[in-house]
Amino acid sequence: MSQTPLDPNAPVPSADELRREMLEKQLAEMEREDKLRDLKREQLSKFADEFFNKHVGEQERSIIRNVVSRAVKDGKMEALVYSFPSDFCTDSGRAINSADPDWPQTLQGKAKELFDRFKEVAQPQGYRLKAMVINFPNGVPGDIGFYLNWEPPVA
Repeated sequence: MSQTPLDPNAPVPSADELRREMLEKQLAEMEREDKLRDLKREQLSKFADEFFNKHVGEQERSIIRNVVSRAVKDGKMEALVYSFPSDFCTDSGRAINSADPDWPQTLQGKAKELFDRFKEVAQPQGYRLKAMVINFPNGVPGDIGFYLNWEPPVA
């Protein structure tokens, strides 16, 4: 990477000019961060709207089947098949985080629908479902993950 040589005869910028240039860079970075934050907020809002107001669609079921199929090909007995913000649980994920046996009662929206479908279809076929907090931003529960497991039962 080559740099443009500095003109030795160019006037030396004033301290005010350097501070102004630094401030302009900082403002540009702040604007970029604001746009990124707005985009993330918009994406979360859209996800929340779909999570609470729509049903699990064929596309989502197809993604889950593909994730499981890929895990099987990789020799795994478990796969993360769905995740959502812990704030979408009625207790912000506390029951799941503490392994409370009544954690399914805290589910809402698509998470509840997926759990109910698991109980109806997958569990009778020998599958197990584990819910757990998968990240802790700033030390608090972030996202919940649903892990589908098909290991043989331990005798």
